[in-house]
Amino acid sequence: MPRTLFTNVSVFDGSGGTPYPGEVLVQGNRIKGVAKGKDQLDRNQAEEVVDGGGATLMPGLTEGHAHISYTNCAALRDIGTVPTEEHMLITAYNAKLMLDSGFTSAYSAASSKPRLDIVLRNEINAGRLPGPRLKAASPEITATGGLGDERQMHMHHTGIEIIADGPVEVRRAVRMMIREGVDTIKINISGDNFVRPHFSEALAYTDEEVAAAAEQAKDWGVWLACHARACAAIKMALRHNFRVIYHCDFADEECLDQLEARKNEVFVAPAIGIVYTTAYEAQAWGITKEVAENMGMFASLERSCEVYKKMRKRGIKVLPGGDYGFAWNPIGANARDFEHFVNLFGYTPAEVLMAATRYGGEIMGMGNELGLVKEGYLADLIMVDGDPVKDVRVFQDRDNLLMIMKDGVYHKAPLPRRAKQSQVAAE
Repeated sequence: MPRTLFTNVSVFDGSGGTPYPGEVLVQGNRIKGVAKGKDQLDRNQAEEVVDGGGATLMPGLTEGHAHISYTNCAALRDIGTVPTEEHMLITAYNAKLMLDSGFTSAYSAASSKPRLDIVLRNEINAGRLPGPRLKAASPEITATGGLGDERQMHMHHTGIEIIADGPVEVRRAVRMMIREGVDTIKINISGDNFVRPHFSEALAYTDEEVAAAAEQAKDWGVWLACHARACAAIKMALRHNFRVIYHCDFADEECLDQLEARKNEVFVAPAIGIVYTTAYEAQAWGITKEVAENMGMFASLERSCEVYKKMRKRGIKVLPGGDYGFAWNPIGANARDFEHFVNLFGYTPAEVLMAATRYGGEIMGMGNELGLVKEGYLADLIMVDGDPVKDVRVFQDRDNLLMIMKDGVYHKAPLPRRAKQSQVAAE
């Protein structure tokens, strides 16, 4: 198996600690060795030696709330008008763009059409398409009138949803998507203010309906994720052992207590990027400040800041990313969430990067072999021109990614630093 040695690099290993000068040896698709400070690995073990010139070597990033099949649309209804053939090509393009951006893994939070994620995952795994490791999701399973139901009585529309009402239909929808090959089921338990005012605080499904989905998913061995802004929706998801809970804007103290009690098994993602850009950067698409105010975007931003500062203190596993794929929040800009976590939620850069790497490996169900620069772990690595622990904005320029490796294979072969190269001082 080929062996590559990275020297003269600053290693951020994903644990959240301070980067250290070191060397990393990759053999095949695994990390064979890691040396710190003055320690060196045997050059004779490597066919290729890469001098990082002081760049940062770290685990590849994970997008914990991916919508790879979104089309950078202005409205969810627009996605439904894209024919399946064209949509698959757009999805494949988005997957490559995600990998170009340093995201070597992606946990899907819903596919736009039933088989897009499934086919993409299979093609990536077969090596026929470039893209991140992918956990494939169902479309949004939602109730009549719930988030994603784009129909009107006088005209049928389809967006990104599967409509299922009542325990029998919900169970059938879950079974159908498991039959097709998903890794995770997405249920929209609560509404959303994007649909109508105050709908974020309301439930779209009853406990009986959610229980049917949860029971079926457990019996047939797939994971559960949900859209849950309302406090009651979060509690319902916890009651039925959902593994991933998105948004959580209206979590109260009791809700936070319940999340903290399950912090070793439950993952949360706020998808703050879409809230921020809708509030401040969507004027070109008709979302003025007044419209954003009426949509509750500023109130949602304020609530999220309060809730996620509390989650950080409680040690709840919160992942950055989510809901990229809208016109004003496009796919490829996913790393911008790192800056939001620092500026809005009070996370340190090291905490954000740990969430995007170590927690990323865990949400992918691969925490014992993915998300850390550690001997024996999978060689999903990126090399960054700069120090992301000082400034997480470096990821917003893809040219700062000097190398991208997935499963021990270069997606982007090493490039020299754009700035004047500097040696990493030995300890």
